Amino acid sequence: MSTHVIHFTGPINSTSCGQLIAQCSQAVQQDASRILLKIATMGGDCSYGFTMYNFLLSLPLPVHTHNLGTVESMGNILFLAGEHRTASRHSKFLYHSFYWNLNNSVDHARMAEYAMCLDYDLDLYARIVAERTAGAAEALDIHSCLKANARLLSPEAALTTGVIHAVDECRVQPGEVTTFIHL
Repeated sequence: MSTHVIHFTGPINSTSCGQLIAQCSQAVQQDASRILLKIATMGGDCSYGFTMYNFLLSLPLPVHTHNLGTVESMGNILFLAGEHRTASRHSKFLYHSFYWNLNNSVDHARMAEYAMCLDYDLDLYARIVAERTAGAAEALDIHSCLKANARLLSPEAALTTGVIHAVDECRVQPGEVTTFIHL
């Protein structure tokens, strides 16, 4: 049994979601003792971020997430799936307003649907943050971050708000099986 390290350095989208599911499933099949997911991402698509979060929680082994340098936007949801969460001392977390890119003409019904989905995603994001940071010395005002007032957290602030459990450089260890997701 060994630790499987996955370096996730890219956007959250359908491709990276599929790759994460495949690599974690392979780690389970190879009897990994835990998964260490090292993350550097500027975020991405909400639906795939929530999918990755739920998938990681469903795994039959512990998942440790680590911020390699920057975790932003939907990357925070992926990061919070870790049972144990750490960050490098020279890293950051960014929480900011939700937005969608609309490339086509949109009628009223479709715009109402988009607004409904955006509101739901915002509330789901806030619930996950609240669940995973419960009991922290300082609560994150996540609704404010997601609607108007972006917040950048240093590792120290992430520790105070319960986003991480420790500041750690998370050094490479002998015997770890290492894979990569980079788009």
